[in-house]
Amino acid sequence: MAKKRSLLSRWWFWLAMIVIAIAGSAWLAYGESATRTSEVATAYAARVGCSCRFVAGRSLEDCEKDKLEGMELVSLSENAQSRSVTASIPVIASDTARYREGYGCVLDKWDH
Repeated sequence: MAKKRSLLSRWWFWLAMIVIAIAGSAWLAYGESATRTSEVATAYAARVGCSCRFVAGRSLEDCEKDKLEGMELVSLSENAQSRSVTASIPVIASDTARYREGYGCVLDKWDH
């Protein structure tokens, strides 16, 4: 009986290792790519939303209508005092673009 239990516990161990290896491989193949895509989407939406709001002078609600297909998860919010628009995908990515006189809208992470 003890030998059978030992064999069974090893079987579960190796099954768990295989599942972890498959999950890790999937994350390496697709997880990093999805995170990067989200960062690009929020940066794009922040810059375009800021230009729409502070260069074109449209309302943020009107600018929301211009989002590209596939960007439904990206939400826009504005800070009128700092003349900025933040685009975010909850828990995954967020970027802010600010209007600068003479330059238009610039992403915060590129404005050094």
